[in-house]
Amino acid sequence: MSGARPSLPNSQADTQQAAGRVRGDTIVAIATAAGRSAVAVVRISGPDAERIGRAVLKPWPTEPRTLVRCSVHSPDKRADVIDEALAVLFPAPASYTGETVLEVHTHGGSYVPAAVFDAMVAAGARPALAGEFTERAVLNRKLDLVRAETVRALIDARTGAAHRSAIQALSGTLTRAYAELRENAIGLEALIAFDIDFPEEDHGPIARERVESAARILMTKLRQLVDSAPAAILAREGALVVLAGPPNAGKSTLLNAFAGETRAIVSEEPGTTRDAIEILLDGDPWPMRLVDTAGLRTSQDTVERLGIEVSERYLRSADVVVLCAESRAALQDIRARIASASDGTVVSVRTKSDMASDDTGATESDEIVDVCALTGDGLGELRARIMDVISARAGSSMELPVAAVSARQRAALELAENEIRLFLEAWTSGALPAPVAAAHLTGATSALDQLIGVINSDDVLARVFSTFCVGK
Repeated sequence: MSGARPSLPNSQADTQQAAGRVRGDTIVAIATAAGRSAVAVVRISGPDAERIGRAVLKPWPTEPRTLVRCSVHSPDKRADVIDEALAVLFPAPASYTGETVLEVHTHGGSYVPAAVFDAMVAAGARPALAGEFTERAVLNRKLDLVRAETVRALIDARTGAAHRSAIQALSGTLTRAYAELRENAIGLEALIAFDIDFPEEDHGPIARERVESAARILMTKLRQLVDSAPAAILAREGALVVLAGPPNAGKSTLLNAFAGETRAIVSEEPGTTRDAIEILLDGDPWPMRLVDTAGLRTSQDTVERLGIEVSERYLRSADVVVLCAESRAALQDIRARIASASDGTVVSVRTKSDMASDDTGATESDEIVDVCALTGDGLGELRARIMDVISARAGSSMELPVAAVSARQRAALELAENEIRLFLEAWTSGALPAPVAAAHLTGATSALDQLIGVINSDDVLARVFSTFCVGK
C-alpha cells in the first residue's frame, strides 16, 4: 500500500471535469491540511459510505453522531492495522452533504491519513474533487449557493474583519438580501406583464410612475450591494499602506517594528532595499498590507532603479502613504515627489526621533508623527493615525454592510443593475414598446437567478466550487 495520496489518471480527471461531476457515487478526501499534526480527518460521503466503512473499520460505530474508537485496516488485509482512530457516522439525510457521511479521525502527519485514504479508495470510494462535499450539500438543499460561497470565504479569512463579514453572511443575511432582490425583480416583471396582457381589467392600465418607482428602488438596492464590494475587499485583503521616502530613512526598521520580527534587511548602506516587502497585519478596525519599498532617489544602479519603479507602482495604488524621513526638511523635500506619484493620503513620519535633527528653516506645516522604531516610541500614535485615515474612507469594520463575498456574485449584481438601468432608460423615454423594454427585466431576473442558484447549471457549479479545497 502506498503512502502517497492517489489521484485520478489525467485522462479520467479531464473527462470528469469536462462532463461535470459524477452524481450519486461515494467520494473520499482528507479534510485536514497536509503536514505534521496531532489529528487528521478522512471524510467519506455517498450511498456506499457505510459499506466501505464496514470494510475498513472495526468495530463499526453503530450509534449515529457518536465517536467510537476503532482500528483501521486495508480491505484486503484485515489483519494489518493501519491506525487506531475515532470514527463517527452521520446517516443521511442528517449530515453536511445530505448523504451518509463517515468521518475517521486518524493520527496526523503525512503517511497515516494517506494510508487510510488509500484503504477507502481500495474499498470502492472515489477521490473527491475540489469542493465536491459542499457541492453535494447544495444539490441536496443543505446549503444554498450563496452560503456555500460564504463557507469558502470563512475558510479563506485571514483577518478579523473578513471573519466578521463571512460569519454575518453565513447567518443567512446575504441569502435573504439576494432573495428579496429577486422577488422585487419578479414583481416588476409581473407589473409589466399585467399591463401588457390585461390592459382592460378593472384596475385599469398600470401607472407608468408606479413602474418607474419600483425600478428605481430595485436599482438603488442593487447599487448599495455593488458599492459594498470595496469594503468587503478591504476586510479581506487589508488597506495598502506604503512606507516611502529617501534611502536610509528607517522604513525597513519601521516595518520590522510593526511586524514584531525581522522581515526586512536593515543596513546603513543606502539602497539596501531593492524590492518591495509586503506583510499583512490584522487589527481593529481594519487590517493593513504594510509595504516597505526602495528608497526614492536618482540612481545609476540598474537593480536599484528597478526597485524604485516597483516602489512607484505601489505608490500609485496606495490607500495610505507613510512618508518617512529623518527630518522635517527632508520630509518637505520628498513630499512633492510623493504627491505626483500617489493619490493616497499621506501620513508624515519623522523617523529616528531619538537622534538629534537639524530642522532649521523647515516649513512643513502638516502634523508629523515622531517615531523611534528601535524603542517603540510613537508607534502606537502612528498606527492610530493610519487607522483614522482608513476608517475615514471606509467607515467601521464593526458595522460592515451585507456584502457580496465573491467576484461571481459582484458580477451578477452589476449585470442585474445594468439591465434595470437600461429598462429605466427605455421606459422613461418611451423609446421602446413595453414588451421590448421588459426584456431587460427578464435579463435582470436571470442574473439574480444565477446569483442565488435557482439555475444550477454544471457551468455555474463548476465555477463556484473549483476554488474550494479538496475535502470541503
